[in-house]
Amino acid sequence: MKPELATLLEKYEQRILGQNNNIKLLLAAVLSGGHVLLEGVPGTGKTQMVKTLSTLIGGMFHRIQFTPDLLPSDITGSSIYNMKEGVFETLKGPIFTNILLADEINRTPAKTQAALLEAMEEKQVTIQGETFQLDEVFFVVATQNPIEFEGTYPLPEAQQDRFLFKLQIAFPTMEEETAVLKQVIENKYNHATVEPVLDLETFLSIRKKIQEITLSESVLDYIMQIVRKTRETDSIRFGASTRAGISIAKAAQAWAYISGRNYVTPDDVKIVTKPALRHRIQLSPHTELEGATVEQIVEELVGAVPVPR
Repeated sequence: MKPELATLLEKYEQRILGQNNNIKLLLAAVLSGGHVLLEGVPGTGKTQMVKTLSTLIGGMFHRIQFTPDLLPSDITGSSIYNMKEGVFETLKGPIFTNILLADEINRTPAKTQAALLEAMEEKQVTIQGETFQLDEVFFVVATQNPIEFEGTYPLPEAQQDRFLFKLQIAFPTMEEETAVLKQVIENKYNHATVEPVLDLETFLSIRKKIQEITLSESVLDYIMQIVRKTRETDSIRFGASTRAGISIAKAAQAWAYISGRNYVTPDDVKIVTKPALRHRIQLSPHTELEGATVEQIVEELVGAVPVPR
């Protein structure tokens, strides 16, 4: 692992307390070129987590508050008529950035949610029939509130599948929460400036090195066995797609790099499998009636697949 990345992780953990595992997973996702769905109750630091990451990697950050009246053009941009020049001009929307925070994405209808699909998958945006390429570093983090469902529009399965990870933000421990409280009361948190550790060029060079991390045939087979197992069990109504297998493989390479290795181990796969699958599978009705959760079923599936030696 590059010294700059180790410094970035250290500064990130100093700034965002109580979320060390989620911080590493978020970093692994952006390094592997994926997108993340963040789920957590209000006030747990989701926005700050994303904004801090964008500063540390030297990227541009935009935030969109999703509401029921938000239009697709409010995200992608629109074409307006310049009366002075007598021509139409393209006004680019907030999606033209490096890191985009789609806040409360399930508060807007499916038509507006779908405005992100082309950008997330193909890194391009079409405005009035004209296609524009997005930056090579383009990362969407969407947030959801898991306890408030009135006036919301659940994300369709096809769109959830576009996200590499679904991370669940839990409350910090008593000690960590006290430390946050002290920082805010003493004004250390708000006045502490976060300086960039990387620039986008260095970030892209790290991403290329991650693509060279060794993924052996046995580990690839292990990943595919886990993915196929989700389609063969009676506990799951709809199993994971091929994209899920690709996501696990890429995320495992990034996790191995962050861990200081140039090869992927089965343990790397186990760590990234749960956040990579929890939003991609649907439990069968009888499994839900029995009170089982997606987390439990994924753990059982992974445990049932022989670990390669």
